[in-house]
Amino acid sequence: MSQNKKLTLVPLMLCFFCMGFVDLVGIASNYVKEDLSLSDTVANTLPSLVFFWFLIFSVPTGMLMNKIGRKNTVLVSLVITVISLLLPLTANNFYVMLIAFSLLGIGNALMQTSLNPLVSGVIGGENVASTLTFGQFVKAIASFSAPYLAMWGATAVIPSFGLDWRILFCIFLVVGAFSTIWLWITPITEEPIEGKASSFVDCLKLLGTPIVLLSFLSIMCHVGIDVGTNTTAPKILMERLGMTLNEAAFATSLYFIFRTLGCLTGSYILRVMNNRTFFVLSSMMLAVAMCGLFAGQSAGILYASIAMVGYGNSNLFSIVFAQALAAVPQKQNEVSGLMIMGLFGGTIFPLLMGFASDAMGQAGAVSVMAVGVLYLFIYARNLR
Repeated sequence: MSQNKKLTLVPLMLCFFCMGFVDLVGIASNYVKEDLSLSDTVANTLPSLVFFWFLIFSVPTGMLMNKIGRKNTVLVSLVITVISLLLPLTANNFYVMLIAFSLLGIGNALMQTSLNPLVSGVIGGENVASTLTFGQFVKAIASFSAPYLAMWGATAVIPSFGLDWRILFCIFLVVGAFSTIWLWITPITEEPIEGKASSFVDCLKLLGTPIVLLSFLSIMCHVGIDVGTNTTAPKILMERLGMTLNEAAFATSLYFIFRTLGCLTGSYILRVMNNRTFFVLSSMMLAVAMCGLFAGQSAGILYASIAMVGYGNSNLFSIVFAQALAAVPQKQNEVSGLMIMGLFGGTIFPLLMGFASDAMGQAGAVSVMAVGVLYLFIYARNLR
């Protein structure tokens, strides 16, 4: 890889860090639930709302990239993200949080749709899957730091500017603003789009390509497991071990610590191991973890299961995304939009898990995630 490409990747990797801001919704929804005395079903509408916007904005973002370019689309997404982080600093009530989480979802939908193909264009086909996995590693750093920042704000001996756990919004706001400026001043040359721009219907027709449809469903399951574990892991510890929220919040960090380790090691493993083999091994790890989360009653089993979900789920997105882009190389913007629309799984899974957990405890929520794991084995048979 040339020196210019390496220098260009630095601000792009920082954008991946900003992409990780969306994962604060898991721990944030737990604190909002406690602050406002909400039920699981109501509290889970917050992370569900975040990922609902992926259904609405992902495909139009693919079309927007054809008009204003990938870099400019990422810049728009960063501005929206910064605004979403500013709102919770003004008030702590349910309606402000609804608006903030909605904007965070919209900004992240634009960012995930445009940033991945932007990086793919800069790399130029060289180890796309491993580079995207490294980006997921950087993203995971933001993800696992969010619970620590929230815990620090909630329990700090020194005043945290009167923001309690919401101090994490303030810190991420500063990073987001810095990332926006750095990307703005970084020159990136993009290849012009050839031929007629695709319409919304043209984009949806790509789902008629079997591997694109199967990849779309796979990403729905991957994200459902990700958001589901992010949100449910602390609740499992509180239900079975009697922990307080501040004590159980470590579960979310543990998940993202192992997801970070998975991305870091996966960026190497994907260079030397067959993608399909690695995908199957990761899915097997998720299956074992689901059994532990469903039946485990000790801290050791539960912590080990959470860690296995983090590691097993860490590289699936990059493998699936790269597979889909390679399937229709002449329509990468549109395919990217469809794949990110699959993050709508982050809406469906928490809602179903909320209903299941209110009916039969957190084991019900784990059962919903287990269905997603079963589908991943089906998808693995279609990997090239």
